[in-house]
Amino acid sequence: MIKLVGMIDSPYVRRVAISLELYGVEFESQPLSVFSTFEAFSRINPAVKAPTLILDNGIRLMDSSLILNYFEAQAAPERRLLPVAPDALANDLQTLGFLLAAAEKAVQNVYEHHQRPVEKQHALWVERITTQLLAACREWNALLKTRPASADPDQVAVTSTVVWTFIQSMIPHVVNAADFREIQAVAESFESQAVFKKYPFN
Repeated sequence: MIKLVGMIDSPYVRRVAISLELYGVEFESQPLSVFSTFEAFSRINPAVKAPTLILDNGIRLMDSSLILNYFEAQAAPERRLLPVAPDALANDLQTLGFLLAAAEKAVQNVYEHHQRPVEKQHALWVERITTQLLAACREWNALLKTRPASADPDQVAVTSTVVWTFIQSMIPHVVNAADFREIQAVAESFESQAVFKKYPFN
């Protein structure tokens, strides 16, 4: 069986887990941490990158977007999470680009605030990544305003939900939810669905 290696509290791992469920792909979760179980993770993937996905034939895929590209290419039309039409696809990829940029800067913020001792934090670096994070969130929020409402999760909805939940769970003092109402509404709507509850952030 396909194995997904990584902790569900990572937005990237959770993004893949929920997407695989929506694709109808069965998989086994191996919740290894890049911190507390570094050695065990390194025996599976020497790069120790989460998520790592191991196919039945032993091929290892890493990086959430590359993993999802693989399954999107094989998905039946009714299970696709991205549009096929070029303009619609470009619009979704634009939104995903900004929200994944927000995810990257959010993770860096978490490392600075939760992993690095205060006396070793670099103030200018924290200021820069926070500026980038907030700028990405503003673009992401504006782009969501142009999307028609839907109760069916696509890749923008999945990734928006898991990234926003991560941000608001880990660094709400950095990103004020009240300033990003479109993102907040999407996340609240989809977190109530069964597939998101099956793989909860914790």
